[in-house]
Amino acid sequence: QVQLVESGGGSVQAGGSLRLSCVAPGYTYSTSCMGWFRQAPGKEREGVANITTVSGITYYSDSVKGRFTISQEKAKNTVYLNMNSLKPEDTAMYYCAGSLNFDGTRCSNFRYWGQGTQVTVSS
Repeated sequence: QVQLVESGGGSVQAGGSLRLSCVAPGYTYSTSCMGWFRQAPGKEREGVANITTVSGITYYSDSVKGRFTISQEKAKNTVYLNMNSLKPEDTAMYYCAGSLNFDGTRCSNFRYWGQGTQVTVSS
């Protein structure tokens, strides 16, 4: 079992930046990938970015590519999401998650989830 705790959310104006952190003790032993997801009110949950635990291969959704960067600091059991050039449509609850499977192309079976951190971007 991996416990995930997110932090770093807040309110910013459009064009601003935030860095989200996800502390997940033991994730390097228990997961194949770590990812960030978001869910806005009335919308489905969306995968934003993920990173493979061992090799650090990253994936981004088209909506954030070029603006967001996912990274990990294994010694601190922490995964980050750096968000730049934020837009009002980035407003959502952001969740960190850990997956059990990576088939060489895609991360799947996200089993572990945090409680989320709110990001609000005003225009």
